[in-house]
Amino acid sequence: MKTFTQRALKATSKYSVMDFACLKITLVFLGILLGTYFSNYFLNYTDFLWVVFIVSYFWIMYRTFIKHMR
Repeated sequence: MKTFTQRALKATSKYSVMDFACLKITLVFLGILLGTYFSNYFLNYTDFLWVVFIVSYFWIMYRTFIKHMR
């Protein structure tokens, strides 16, 4: 587990500004998705929120575990 953590930290040290922006978008949309189920305001936009979250999540996972771990 220690080597996995070190490899992940090494990969994140190679992030660009765009990668950090994508990470923030992922976290914001995850928060909105969690809040969606407790509020009726965003309930009509749940599908859009899921799409943005999943796309940004897979992008940040690709950048962390595939591109920067080589």
